[in-house]
Amino acid sequence: MRVAFRHGRNALIAVLGSGLMLAMPPAQATEGFDPARNAEARALVDELAAQGIERAWLVSAMREAEYQQGVLDAMSGAVEHHLRWDEYRDIFIQPGRVEAGAAFIDEYRDAFARAKADYGVDPAVIAAIIGVETYYGRYTGDHRVIDSLATLAFYHPSRGDFFRGELAAFLEITRKQGVDPLTLQGSYAGAMGYPQFIPTSYRAYAVDFDADGIRDLWHNPVDAIGSVANYLARHGWVADATLVTDAQGPQASPDDIDFNRTQKPYVSVATLAESGIEPVASSPLDGATQVIPLALDFANGETRYKLGHNNFYVITRYNHSHLYAMAVTTLAERIRNAMEDEV
Repeated sequence: MRVAFRHGRNALIAVLGSGLMLAMPPAQATEGFDPARNAEARALVDELAAQGIERAWLVSAMREAEYQQGVLDAMSGAVEHHLRWDEYRDIFIQPGRVEAGAAFIDEYRDAFARAKADYGVDPAVIAAIIGVETYYGRYTGDHRVIDSLATLAFYHPSRGDFFRGELAAFLEITRKQGVDPLTLQGSYAGAMGYPQFIPTSYRAYAVDFDADGIRDLWHNPVDAIGSVANYLARHGWVADATLVTDAQGPQASPDDIDFNRTQKPYVSVATLAESGIEPVASSPLDGATQVIPLALDFANGETRYKLGHNNFYVITRYNHSHLYAMAVTTLAERIRNAMEDEV
């Protein structure tokens, strides 16, 4: 689950812009995060110790955390770049990722079957999320999580409080789970494991799906499968419900319709019909049905329409981007088709 800011008609994704990078580390960064010398680190240790976490363990962990200028560069150097749907789609929808997704479901078929039984979530959607996030666990990040979170917690100019909360959650999680906080790696923003949960999401939604005593999203795909299913279920997933309905409409998307908003279905089918956008004949919907109108742009100027339903909205709770949700939806469909072809 990436820490990102994506809004509007054309989803905005973060890419690195070297011209915005911070040239020099803050002077106080040379002090590191040793609570004996860093007042903010000491305050965090005091806070967590008051909650019952062993002080000596906290001090030892923070003393070993290292300032990473590259993490701040990545965050401060992010610029927003407009992507069309076909550009975004091509990043994630390739034959190799589809085939690997089908193989992933086959390898862990029992876990996926339990996730469907316990949470009602489609195995192909679970696999697609993990496939988009980390290519089924192949690429989970190469930044030490404690370094990233400590750097962002104490030196990010505008989001320090947010990342301080993530650092506190990370220390709490690793202590309770008996995991060495100095060994875990993730994204530069502190997202972790197969599903790229940030620490507060781990704390709220991770499950020990194989009952081995640890909620291990870093090395255990079974726990990751159950945790993604739990996350979606807790956000309102409806078993066996449709994700999107194909629609048709004018070449130029109507200005009176607010497309691609990542919120609960908010426009009726009847209202869309007044602007010339209707479900395709093979997928009729009642006029009172509320949907999320999606307008997907292509390089040739074509616009294709989809109507998102509740479960599409639920996927946007994982990542607040309509393009992300469309990529997951499309990858899940391709994975299902690949598995049917193998039968």
